[in-house]
Amino acid sequence: MTTEGNIKTPVYLDYQSTTPVDPRVLDAMLPWFTEKFGNPHSTSHALGRESAEAVEEARGKIADLVNADPREIIFTSGATESNNMAIKGAARFERAHRDKRDKIVSVVTEHKCVIESVKAMEAEGFETVFLPVDENGLVDLGALDGAVDDRTVLVSVMAANNEIGVLQPVAEIGALARERGALFHTDAAQAVGKMPVDVEAMAIDLMSISGHKVYGPKGIGVLYMRRRPRARLEPLFSGGGQERTIRSGTVPTPLAIGLGEAAAIAQREMGEEAVRLGALRDHLWQGVQERIPDVAFNGDADARLPANLNIAFDGVKALDLVEAMPDLAVSTGSACTSAVVEPSYVLRALGLDDDRAGSSIRIGLGRFTTEAEVEFALDHLAEAVSRLRQHSTAA
Repeated sequence: MTTEGNIKTPVYLDYQSTTPVDPRVLDAMLPWFTEKFGNPHSTSHALGRESAEAVEEARGKIADLVNADPREIIFTSGATESNNMAIKGAARFERAHRDKRDKIVSVVTEHKCVIESVKAMEAEGFETVFLPVDENGLVDLGALDGAVDDRTVLVSVMAANNEIGVLQPVAEIGALARERGALFHTDAAQAVGKMPVDVEAMAIDLMSISGHKVYGPKGIGVLYMRRRPRARLEPLFSGGGQERTIRSGTVPTPLAIGLGEAAAIAQREMGEEAVRLGALRDHLWQGVQERIPDVAFNGDADARLPANLNIAFDGVKALDLVEAMPDLAVSTGSACTSAVVEPSYVLRALGLDDDRAGSSIRIGLGRFTTEAEVEFALDHLAEAVSRLRQHSTAA
């Protein structure tokens, strides 16, 4: 990092990708890497029992954040594993033990790991339905109502989109799935800790959480798995069944404690934090509109995370813009595969053409974003867009 005035650069504006570990989280974790190193599953001695008690305390903090029973919190390596466990586990349990339902319903704008997990179940013989979204990125509840029937084993719809920040109507989706006897899974990696999530009020049966999206460490996540009415899963892999027989492997005590502390901080502070970040986001968007012509806002303006912006800059390629701003850390929202850059499938699902999708960047504010950094970002965005447009016109 370098310093420009009082600003450390690059200014980090990619909080939807990952968050820095909160120093309070790090302080809570550090002792468990060294002097408190016991295996939480080796409870025949004091060191193991100490770790086991700390893990259970962390489990309780996470449960409190989402109004769950601690026994419903299963530690995993992250939201990708949790999503795989929920989708594949629910489908395979149904086929192995009941074999009455053979349909999975999801949405085209889901995270890749959800889409690929659903497609994997299609390869195993399940019928799959991917519902479209409207121009704001929201799923149509009428279309969902028509798709979910008595053959549906699982409905999987993310709470908050990782690219455009749009919030789906989770409670309504949960109620619909419950009415039809289907399990409801939501990838809440972007939502938990940033907005109120209540598994009871929202009728959620399975929910995925990621530590590094909520100022906790990487390499840890949670699968919430309802006990009453009971959600049942086939485990993804074999082993000792340490986590409620569903997830095998030694729970990494320091990481679990870190996620627990991150959850406790979020529960105390997310309301005030959301207000501050929403105001910063609105200021940034207003500044962009005032200083840069021909820009467009992607996704619903109201039903969205308070700290997310996804903006299209007409006549500017997103990758060129990112490269032209080395002092800002933002993302394009594009998928790069084999050196071929394609416009975001999420943006295309909104009906955007390739030019607009390919000119869009994602800006994510977060806990440590300052007003000075927002002003710095505005200056650099305006200068870079102007320079790129002038170059394009001259060429």
